[in-house]
Amino acid sequence: MRATTYVVQAFNAGKGGNLKADAPIVCKSESGALRTAERLALSRLGVVGFSSSGDPEMGDYDDEPVVFFRKGELPPGFD
Repeated sequence: MRATTYVVQAFNAGKGGNLKADAPIVCKSESGALRTAERLALSRLGVVGFSSSGDPEMGDYDDEPVVFFRKGELPPGFD
């Protein structure tokens, strides 16, 4: 059974000017993830919200997540 997972990933300043990822936040819906991302964007250097669809029992997920929110400084790969 395929399911979609919505994830918000925030970033803060790390050592040597690199970005440090906070723990990812899994949300129940895209709208919930969007609200979480907008709230975190006020206090973090960068925030990205994305979804990934797949079959959790089989561990089979789409290769490319769908990014629906990005703001601020993000590591390469989220451009």
